[in-house]
Amino acid sequence: MSAGFTVERVEPTPARERARLMADAPFGEVFTDHMVTVRWSAGQGWHDARLRAHAPLVLSPAAQVFHYGQEIFEGMKAYRTAGGAVVLFRPYANAERFAASASRMAMPDVPAELFVGALETLVAADREWVPAVEGHSLYLRPFMIATQPTLGFYRPAQEYLFVVIAAPAGAYFGDRPMTVWLETEYTRAAPGGTGAAKCGGNYAGTLLAQRRAADQGCDQVVWLRDGHVDELGTSNLFFVYGDEVVTPPLNDTILAGITRDSVLALAAALGHPVAERPVGVAQWRAAAEQGRLTEVFSSGTSSMITPVGAVRAADGGFTIGDGGPGKVTTRLREELLGIQTGVRPDPYGWVHTIAEEDSA
Repeated sequence: MSAGFTVERVEPTPARERARLMADAPFGEVFTDHMVTVRWSAGQGWHDARLRAHAPLVLSPAAQVFHYGQEIFEGMKAYRTAGGAVVLFRPYANAERFAASASRMAMPDVPAELFVGALETLVAADREWVPAVEGHSLYLRPFMIATQPTLGFYRPAQEYLFVVIAAPAGAYFGDRPMTVWLETEYTRAAPGGTGAAKCGGNYAGTLLAQRRAADQGCDQVVWLRDGHVDELGTSNLFFVYGDEVVTPPLNDTILAGITRDSVLALAAALGHPVAERPVGVAQWRAAAEQGRLTEVFSSGTSSMITPVGAVRAADGGFTIGDGGPGKVTTRLREELLGIQTGVRPDPYGWVHTIAEEDSA
C-alpha cells in the first residue's frame, strides 16, 4: 500500500551481501534499505508521507524529544510463510496500542490505516529482507518523536515525526530456557505513571537493574509490585499449574502485550483453563518447590514464547520443574509460530498478507 506515500527508492543491497548480513545480524543492528517517515504539525495534521532511504534523521538539538522524552514505539514482525507469502501479525492490534500510548503521552493519534499503510509500504519495498529461515523474521519498529525545537516546557510539542524502520532478526532466546532475576530494589513503573504506555523512558529506567541481572548470570529482570509479579523487562509472564495457564492481570504498570493476548486465546482454544490473577513472589517460590507450578514462560514480540528455567534473587533462587522447556510452553510456541508462518490455520484473522502489487 504505497498510495499516499511519496516513494523514493534506493538501489537495493546486492543479494549476496544481503544474505550475509541477514545470516550474521545481531538483533536490531542491521537494517533494511528503506524507512517510512510521516510528519505531523498542529497546523497541517499528518502530511509528507515518504518511503525513503534508511538514513540518519536531521533534528534540531532543541527538539523536545531530547529534553522532555515525548517518544513512543511499537515492536512487531513480518514473516515469510511456508508458501512464500510475506505477512504481518496482528498489525491493527499494534496500531491500537500505539494509539493508547500516544494518548497517554499527549501525542497525536496515528490513524490505524496510516499506521498499517506505513508498515505495508515498507515491507513491500524491502520484502527480500524477510528471512525464509525457520524461526527468523523481519522485526519492525514504528516510533514517534516530538521534533518541535523549543526548550519551553509549557504544553505538548506541536510537531512530531512518525517513522518505521526494519531489521532482520533471528530467534531472540530460542528454545533455551531463561534464567531471571527478581528485582526487589527498583521498580519499573508506578501506579498512575506510564507503565502501560510503550515509551522509551520506561526502558531507560530499567537498564541499571538489567545490568545487575546480567552480572548475576540472568537473562531478564522480573519486575514486582507490592510483592507480586508484574512482568519481565521485555515481555509478559505466564505460570503453568499442571494444565492451567495463569498470567498477572493488566494494570497501569503492565504493558498489554499483543503476544500475551494471543497466548490467552490459544491456550483456551487448546483446552487449557486460563486465568488472569495476581501471582505473589512467595506463592511462586512455594508452588515451584512443591511441584505444583510445572512451567513458567514469557511472551513478547522479540522473544516469542520462551521458557523460564530458573529464578535467582538476593536471598537465593529456585528451579522451575526440571529447568527445561515444558510441554505446555512448547505446544503454545509451536501453535503460535505455526499460525504466523502459515503452517497452521488462522481462525482468528491475525495474519495480514502483504500483496505483491503493494510494491511501488
